[in-house]
Amino acid sequence: MKKHNFSAGPCILPQEVFEKASAAVLDFNNSGLSILEISHRSEAFVSVIEEARALVLELLGLQNKGYQALFLHGGASMQFLMVAYNLLQKKAAYTNTGTWSSKAIKEAKLFGEVQEVASSKDKNFNYIPKDYSIPVDADYFHCTSNNTIYGTQMKSFPKTDVPLVCDMSSDILSRTMDFSQFDLIYAGAQKNMGPAGVTLAVVKEDILGKVERQIPSMMNYQVHIDKDSMFNTPSVFAIYTSLLNLRWLKNLGGIAGIEDLNNKKADLLYAEIDRNPLFKGFAEIEDRSTMNPTFNLAEAADKATFDKLWKEANINGINGHRSVGGYRASMYNAMPLESVQVLVDVMQHFEKIS
Repeated sequence: MKKHNFSAGPCILPQEVFEKASAAVLDFNNSGLSILEISHRSEAFVSVIEEARALVLELLGLQNKGYQALFLHGGASMQFLMVAYNLLQKKAAYTNTGTWSSKAIKEAKLFGEVQEVASSKDKNFNYIPKDYSIPVDADYFHCTSNNTIYGTQMKSFPKTDVPLVCDMSSDILSRTMDFSQFDLIYAGAQKNMGPAGVTLAVVKEDILGKVERQIPSMMNYQVHIDKDSMFNTPSVFAIYTSLLNLRWLKNLGGIAGIEDLNNKKADLLYAEIDRNPLFKGFAEIEDRSTMNPTFNLAEAADKATFDKLWKEANINGINGHRSVGGYRASMYNAMPLESVQVLVDVMQHFEKIS
């Protein structure tokens, strides 16, 4: 491993995924063609996207439950708009837990009333709001399961009869839960599932077709469902690489298998953050993300010394977002426990020399 890559996204992927994807760039399945040049209408690629869509539903436990998995363009930012275009008739309810939910709220306001039922903005989004009410007449309720920038994560989701929509961009496929509680899930692939350039949307079909407005074809979930996620040319290479990653995850025992490793990584790092007097965590303890731990130095004057140490240890990508400062160690599915131990060792060495 050339670097211990804690980058928040695009993310670390398994080495075997890199190797297989690289081989396919030169020769895809001994076809004499690169994965970059095969027709998206060819039998070879149709089998790729069909397997990838099926694997998503299998891993989420949503097979034969009325859901469709789609691979789309535009990132989660396009989904902020697309969700409201397809679902918002009069009023939608949103929680505001950070930068991305704030952007989602902004886009939804183009289509109707948005009721912000809860927000953690008062403390720079370092916690997850609780004990809020969802209006029974809302067309849907939207939340963000994991907040990459601030290092917070929803540990449970509200029980409601209103359709539940969730942005899972930074913790998709990382922990077990009942995914059937959601009516629509979306996620940019580049933070846990695959490379940048493709977006996953998992849609329960019976929530569609209820708005009266005309929806442009590219923004219409039903159009993409009817065209088997190939209404226009899909992101062939990104989808193939995501398929390799999905296969890797299934071979590890699926989400349950990776969840155990993710918890071990988070426990290891948070234990050091809490033990070491030179560091302090940013997020409230009960809302800490297993994917994106955020922390600061107790003394800002020590930054140059600590930065020198982690860079010398071949660590990459732990600088915090500008809105939080400090550090963020993103530990997505493919991050090995050994890399987290390297970071912890650096933190302990920093304590000894300070």
